[in-house]
Amino acid sequence: MANNLNSLPLTTLKGIGEEMAKAFKELGIETIYDLLWNFPYRYEDYRMRDLTEVENGERITVFGEVLTEPTVSYYGRKKSKLSFRLSANGQVLKIDFFNQPYLKNKVELNSEVTISGKWDRNRAQITASKFHAGLKAQEENFEGVYRLKGNLRNKTILKYTKQAFELYGNQIEEVIPEEFLQKYKLISRVDAVKRLHFPKSEMELKQARRRMVYEEFLLFQMKMQFFRKIERERSGGVSIDYDVKELRGYIDSLPFPLTNAQKRVVNEISGDMKSHFHMNRLLQGDVGSGKTVVASIAMFAAATSGFQSALMVPTEILAEQHADSLFELLEPFGITVGLLTSSVKGKKRRELLAMLEAGELDVLIGTHALIQDDVVFKRLGLVITDEQHRFGVNQRRFLREKGEYPDVLFMTATPIPRTLAITAFGEMDVSIIDELPAGRKEIETFWVKHEMLDRVISFMEKEIEQGRQVYVICPLIEESEKLDVQNAVDFYNILLGKWKGKYTPGLMHGRLLPTEKEELMREFNDGKIDCLVSTTVVEVGVNVPNATMMVIYDADRFGLSQLHQLRGRVGRGSHQSYCILIADPKTEVGKERMTIMTETNDGFALSERDLELRGPGDFFGKKQSGIPEFKVADMVHDYRVLELARQDAAKLIFEEDFMNEPRYKQLRNLLESLGVFSEEKLD
Repeated sequence: MANNLNSLPLTTLKGIGEEMAKAFKELGIETIYDLLWNFPYRYEDYRMRDLTEVENGERITVFGEVLTEPTVSYYGRKKSKLSFRLSANGQVLKIDFFNQPYLKNKVELNSEVTISGKWDRNRAQITASKFHAGLKAQEENFEGVYRLKGNLRNKTILKYTKQAFELYGNQIEEVIPEEFLQKYKLISRVDAVKRLHFPKSEMELKQARRRMVYEEFLLFQMKMQFFRKIERERSGGVSIDYDVKELRGYIDSLPFPLTNAQKRVVNEISGDMKSHFHMNRLLQGDVGSGKTVVASIAMFAAATSGFQSALMVPTEILAEQHADSLFELLEPFGITVGLLTSSVKGKKRRELLAMLEAGELDVLIGTHALIQDDVVFKRLGLVITDEQHRFGVNQRRFLREKGEYPDVLFMTATPIPRTLAITAFGEMDVSIIDELPAGRKEIETFWVKHEMLDRVISFMEKEIEQGRQVYVICPLIEESEKLDVQNAVDFYNILLGKWKGKYTPGLMHGRLLPTEKEELMREFNDGKIDCLVSTTVVEVGVNVPNATMMVIYDADRFGLSQLHQLRGRVGRGSHQSYCILIADPKTEVGKERMTIMTETNDGFALSERDLELRGPGDFFGKKQSGIPEFKVADMVHDYRVLELARQDAAKLIFEEDFMNEPRYKQLRNLLESLGVFSEEKLD
C-alpha cells in the first residue's frame, strides 16, 4: 500500500545510487511511492495520422522512405542542423533535426524510418525530435513527458518508473470503496497508475485520468467533510433558541423587503443557529446584495436569546459604517450596539469594555482591536467576520476563542466560483446571495482606448459639477521601466495641473501609513476630496454612496474579479453610476476581459469566466491556503467530478459505520496516513 511504498527509498531500484537519488530529490521524489505518483504532465502522441488532418504546429509521427542523403550544417557555438527529405503520406517532407549530428550515421538513403516532431504545414516540414529506424511499434503510441530538473532526462524517469512498477506495482492497493467503483465504472487503482505512465491508447489514458481525478477529489473532500463534521459536532456548541415570531417581526420592520436570495440564506443561517450543531458558514454576496441586513437578522436572533455578537471588519472606516447602519436597525428594539477600534481610547474604551463584560452590550463591531486580551464577552454566541480573507488564521481563531464555541459566519463580497468555494471552503457550509435588491440601478460600464483620456476627464468633471465624486484606479504607484502603464502619482499630477484648485484630487497608495489611508478615506467619505486617485487599496470595504464614477486605467492589467470588486465601489447611492475601463489590451484574453466586463454586472458569472481565463492558482493569489495542488485533477474542467466526490465524501464521513466497516479499511488507512483523522486544524 501507499504506506509501504512510502517507506521504500529510491535506492532500492537497480541503478539508482546516492547521486541519482539526489537528482530525483530535487523533483520531490524520494520514495517508490513518490516515483509512481509522479505522473506525466503531458504526452507525446506518436499515432500515425493523415497529414491533411493535422493542424499547423501540432506534434505528429510519420513513417516513410528517406529520399536524400542527410546533410549536417553547423552554426553558432556547437549548434548544428541535420536535414534530409522524406517521402511520407504521398508528400515529400523536409526533416530537420537540431543538435543531433550523430543521427547522420543512422539515416540511410532509401531506408524506411519513423519520425516524430512539430509539423509546419506551410513549408511541408517537420522539426523533428524523435527518430526510429523502421516502423515504430504501434503499442508505443503515447509517451509521458515529465517535469525535469537538473541533469535528469525524460527517458531516465521513464526507465526507473517502469522498473518500480514491475517490482512494486502489485503492492498498490485499492482505496475507493467497491460501491463507487461500480457506480462510476472506474478502473482499478493499479491499472490507473500503470496507464497514466504507459498508456497504449487515448481511451486508456482517459480511463486512467477519470479514475485518478475522482480519487484525488474524494480524498481531499473526505478531509474537508471530516473537518466539517468535527466543526458541526463540536462539544459545547451553542444553541441559540430565538423566538421565531419575534424574529419575523424584526424582518417585517425592515425598511425594505428581503429578496428571495436573502430569505433563503436567512433560513439557512437561522437554522444553524437554532440547532445544537456548531455553525461554520460562508456567506457569499456580491457588492450591494444586502449581507449586512442578513447579519443584522442573525445578531437580532442572538441578542433576543441572551447571546452577544461580534463583527470584525478589516478597516476602521468600514467598522464605523457598519456600526452606523446596525445601530439604526437594532437600537429601536433595545439591542445595544458598540464600536471598538484603535481610535477608541481611555475612559470611553474602559466603559465600553465594562459594559461588554457585564453583558450590557449585545453587539460589538470593530477591527482587529476586538481580539485584544482585555476584550471580554459575557456570553458570546455569534462571531461574524467580513472579508475574512483579509484576516490571518490566528486573528480569526482568537476572536472565536472569546466565547464557548460560538457560531461562526464568514462574509465575503468576492464572488467565488462554486468549484473553488467547495474546494477551498469545503469544510464550511456555503450560502450565496445571488440577487440584488429591487430598484438598484445597474452600473453602466464602458471600455475606451487611451487616446480618449481627455474625454474621460471631461466626463469626470461633469459628475463632480453635479456634486458627485470619482475614483481613479492605477496599477502602479510610480513610474516603472518594466511596465508601460500609467501610475497613480502621474495621474494625480495630471489632474492637479488641469484643475488648478477648481476641484480637489487626493492620492492614496500602499506606501502610506494605515493612519494616512484612513484619514484620506475619511476626507473622501466626508466629501472634502472630489476625486480619489489610488492603487487597488480601495478594493474592499469602502462605502461612499456619493461616488458615482470609477475610472480604471490600464484595466487589462487586472483580473475580472478584481475589476468587478473595484466597480462595486460605486453604484451604492440613488444616482446612476459609471465604470470606465481605459485599456489597449495586446492579447486576446485581455480584449475578452474588457468585453465581458461591459456585458455583465453579475459577479458570479464573472468569477466563473475569470477562473476559466486565469486558473485557480491566480484567483486567490499565489500559494493561498486552501487551494490544493492536485497531480491529475483540474478543478475548472473536472468540476462535475468534484461535486460528485463531495457528495460521496459527505455520505461516507457522516455514515455511522464508516470508522468500523471492513469494506472501508483501505480508504481509512490511507486517510489516516494523510493525517485526516487528526482533529487538529489550522482554521
